[in-house]
Amino acid sequence: MRDRARRAAAVLRPRLPRGVRGRRRAVRAVMAACVLALLPSAWTHAVAADRLHSTADTPPAKVAVVFGAGLWNGRPTPYLARRLDAAVELYRSGKVKVVLVTGDNSRTEYDEPGAMRTYLTGHGVPDARIVSDYAGFDTWDSCVRAREIFGVERAVLISQGFHIRRAVALCQAAGVESYGVGVDDEHDATWYYGGTREVFAAGKAALDAAFRPEPHFLGPKEEGVPRALGAAPRD
Repeated sequence: MRDRARRAAAVLRPRLPRGVRGRRRAVRAVMAACVLALLPSAWTHAVAADRLHSTADTPPAKVAVVFGAGLWNGRPTPYLARRLDAAVELYRSGKVKVVLVTGDNSRTEYDEPGAMRTYLTGHGVPDARIVSDYAGFDTWDSCVRAREIFGVERAVLISQGFHIRRAVALCQAAGVESYGVGVDDEHDATWYYGGTREVFAAGKAALDAAFRPEPHFLGPKEEGVPRALGAAPRD
């Protein structure tokens, strides 16, 4: 029984490379894997390098796109509220004329775009200047739908700093000339989680940009943005 147990343990025990050459090969393999894993993040940083701004110095655009970031009891999370605050600031300063809110409304009890609209109107953005995308299930979907469904060709994107580079890279790939406003936030556990998650999300983003998959839901073209741009000027 003991011999059998030893043989079973030997089979299950990880086999380490023998000798200096074997260990060097293992180290090189690990380093190569790390480099490959970080390449997508490097791509998002390169694309967005000269396209990130503050609300004060971002180039003007007709449309601001605000990405969803979750709800608490039907209201925007603090992270999402700060994205919306940035959109309010851009609208008040005249940098943008229309706000496109994009998020998840896959179930009746969860309506990100609706909550975002309510927040914006409560902070002075006219309802006629807000357009809702109810099928922005992820960043790629939101970017493709902004271009293909809503006809957005140029936009200021608003998100947290850890996400904005990926958003810019994907919207650029989807055909939207994009500038990003990265909202500042306290570097709490959520922030660090978001930054860590981006390393993995960048890999999917690179695949999306390369293979250009159809969004989860595309649907017919909508006239919401042109109609909002033609709305009566604000008071």
